[in-house]
Amino acid sequence: MNETKKMRIFSLGIQHVLAMYAGAILVPLLVGRALNLTAEQLAYLVSIDLLTCGVATWLQARKGKYLGIGLPAVLGSSFVAVTPMIAIGSQYGIPAIYGSIIAAGLFIVICAVFFSKIVKLFPPVVIGTVVTIIGLALIPTGIKNMAGGANSENFGSLDNLALSFGVLLFILILNRYARGFVKSLAVLIGIIAGTLIAALMGKVNFSPVQEASWFHLPQPFYFGMPTFELGPIITMIIVGTVVIIESTGVFMALSKICDQPINEKDLARGYRAEGLAFVLGGIFNAFPYNTFAQNVGLVQLSKVKTTNVVVAAGGILVFLGLIPKVAAFATIIPSAVLGGATVVLFGMVVSSGIKMLQTVDFGKQSNLLIVACSVSLGLGVTAVPDLFAQLPQSIRIIVSDGIITGSLSAILLNIFFNLGFKKESLPVPPVAGTQEAHT
Repeated sequence: MNETKKMRIFSLGIQHVLAMYAGAILVPLLVGRALNLTAEQLAYLVSIDLLTCGVATWLQARKGKYLGIGLPAVLGSSFVAVTPMIAIGSQYGIPAIYGSIIAAGLFIVICAVFFSKIVKLFPPVVIGTVVTIIGLALIPTGIKNMAGGANSENFGSLDNLALSFGVLLFILILNRYARGFVKSLAVLIGIIAGTLIAALMGKVNFSPVQEASWFHLPQPFYFGMPTFELGPIITMIIVGTVVIIESTGVFMALSKICDQPINEKDLARGYRAEGLAFVLGGIFNAFPYNTFAQNVGLVQLSKVKTTNVVVAAGGILVFLGLIPKVAAFATIIPSAVLGGATVVLFGMVVSSGIKMLQTVDFGKQSNLLIVACSVSLGLGVTAVPDLFAQLPQSIRIIVSDGIITGSLSAILLNIFFNLGFKKESLPVPPVAGTQEAHT
């Protein structure tokens, strides 16, 4: 491979990293701040997340006998896991989070063949409903951050509102007037610009960056040895199932873009790679991982369909994950700035779900009922988390999360109404524009 080709692959790899970077760092920031981690712990969480994103991408990019789908897919931390991880950490402690992630990862690896055979039970009405619920359930978190973050002393202050709405407006302006790759980076550019403005306002503390080291090695079980609790494990297995459903749609989209047909065996290899990524996330105290849809948009935009590019992106992510100072920069982003960006991202998740639902035949009353009941329960539990407060804790942890409740409802109602009938074809999720759903 000549030097020019190497540089082109490297530059395209950087583009993939930039396209997913905002989404990748948001999950550790949201979870870490909700669990009141120290600045040092938060920097570790961001850095290990970047590193594990890179390793997970490598696992998926290469098609082996048992592992990897062999498509140009980039993996990142899943938004689906945000509220379940916070709930598990608050009730059972951080070690229980990682015990549940490891258990869910092993479950996915073992059941990958089974998932590949029942994938037709997840038609567009299920996937579109699940994606919509994910976005709706996450929006309150973004709104709280716009005001300065939950329990903030200056919650809703004019400074916070000015910052958050300023970031939101700047992202919208970029989407309106920018073109090509710059447009696809609107959220990341908005976060950087908002943080710079916040620094001029004296609202950024740079000490975490100054104190962070230049290099570190991954440390297994950084937050202690994992504990295995039944409720959290079942919750995370459901999270893993939702991740599999989402990733299936992304695999189908990549297959179409790359003119590379995939079958049940390919899907099983892809699911095993994601399951192993879960296990690595649990061991190194990172996150559950899934395929990022916004990088599918970049494949379509660049017309470069080789896996060499995402392998390069994985290498860049691993390199960044070894440098705590890079991660520390992410930790200084004010909550109000994050809020302005996450409202856009979570709103785009909702939009992507609605777009998937456009392919559904709503002339069938059963499809209307699946969407109606699932969205109502998912949003209802998000708005009224005490609905199941009287249930035993092991059951409450499963049903008290709106994403889990809504997703289970969609899956079970689809089986109830449509089992034994002709299933709808698998969906191809919207990929035009790289800010679409990436949970």
